[in-house]
Amino acid sequence: MAISVFDMFKIGIGPSSSHTVGPMRAGALFIDELRASQILDRTERVEVRLYGSLSATGIGHASDRATVMGLMGEWPDQVDPSQIGVRIDALRSTSILSLGDEHPVEFIWERDMLMLDESLPYHPNGMSLCAYGPNGKLFEQTYYSVGGGFVVDANQAASGVLDSDQTVLPYDFSSGAQLLRLCKEHGLSVSQLMMENEKAWRTEAQIKAEILKIWAAMEECVEKGLEEQGVLPGGLQVRRRARWLHQSLLALEKPNVIVSTMSAMEWVNLFAMAVNEENAAGGRMVTAPTNGAAGIVPAVLHYYMKFNPEACDDDVIRYFLSCAAVGILCKKNASISGAEVGCQGEVGSACAMAAAGLSEILGATPEQVENAAEIGLEHNLGLTCDPVGGLVQVPCIERNAIAAVKAINAAQMALRGDGEHFISLDHVIRTMRDTGADMHDKYKETSRGGLAVNLIEC
Repeated sequence: MAISVFDMFKIGIGPSSSHTVGPMRAGALFIDELRASQILDRTERVEVRLYGSLSATGIGHASDRATVMGLMGEWPDQVDPSQIGVRIDALRSTSILSLGDEHPVEFIWERDMLMLDESLPYHPNGMSLCAYGPNGKLFEQTYYSVGGGFVVDANQAASGVLDSDQTVLPYDFSSGAQLLRLCKEHGLSVSQLMMENEKAWRTEAQIKAEILKIWAAMEECVEKGLEEQGVLPGGLQVRRRARWLHQSLLALEKPNVIVSTMSAMEWVNLFAMAVNEENAAGGRMVTAPTNGAAGIVPAVLHYYMKFNPEACDDDVIRYFLSCAAVGILCKKNASISGAEVGCQGEVGSACAMAAAGLSEILGATPEQVENAAEIGLEHNLGLTCDPVGGLVQVPCIERNAIAAVKAINAAQMALRGDGEHFISLDHVIRTMRDTGADMHDKYKETSRGGLAVNLIEC
């Protein structure tokens, strides 16, 4: 199972990697399968069935709309977010769906978009797509959106091989202990080891260019979040705060030490909130490693780049490579899916990733990088995923801001030590996996427990 930095960081759209990006990719993959089987032109109707967590919070996460956009042939990294609402409204008005933007079929939303209470085996985020012809069913495929925009089909899920990429990496690792051992044996930093692995897919120049492209998309998301104002969509009437906070920080006069410290945290809060407000509005996003936790990694790096006069592109490259190393460990040995292990798998993993990335560019040893990641994840264990109204707004936006500050603190604590610590990153990741398994389903992105219901009850 070979995972690249570009698997952990994907350009897409909000509000959710598993509930929006994944379903759109599934819809587009289904169209590709119809074309490959030469039955697209014979299709007269398609039916969408969303199960489990995709059904429970599908409306708030736009899972239904995203799937349909995929059936239109759109991909998350290419679709124009501003046109989704327009095209969905046109579809619902005419009941005509252009499959792959080339083959029109009848699509009656109330009949062909099914939100089902039951769950499919293998993963809570299951969905089935069916194509029908004049004589009945032509083709059916089941997909699982397993977090971070990753999608597998029924055969992959049943086989237990969730990643078909079998690329042989020069320094493959499946645990933090293996990662540290490889770094020590070969005299490599975490980012250097990751760069060597990435060269199995791309040249070093291509790797750097693609990472800087990811960073540019994150920067654009922050800047857009700082400009927008008003109320976020979805009905909760949550007001955007990033623009107002930005103006307030710009208006501060030269602060004293105490105010400066608090101001630093506010800048980090600002960048995280700007990203997650854009995510909640369905804007252009980068999974990091998911959309629900997409503000943490860019907020930490944005702060570093803005206020460090010596910051450079090389810092960006090293930051993302080190972030990805930790994200890979979380995905391989636990999960980055809120529907599977709760928000500890999303915000917790992102916090650990950002802590590792920051410590790397601040000169940490591999042992200190691992320690920073452990601290970041350890103090997010047990975090539930209970979005109010099924929307990635409350508590998600503020949660990203808190975790971004926590990531910086984790890096600072690790850098004050020598890398020796009591609990390893591997132990914490395993604990996250076990805690997620014990966690009741109502706390795993279903909006049936926690804040999602207590707010209403109060």
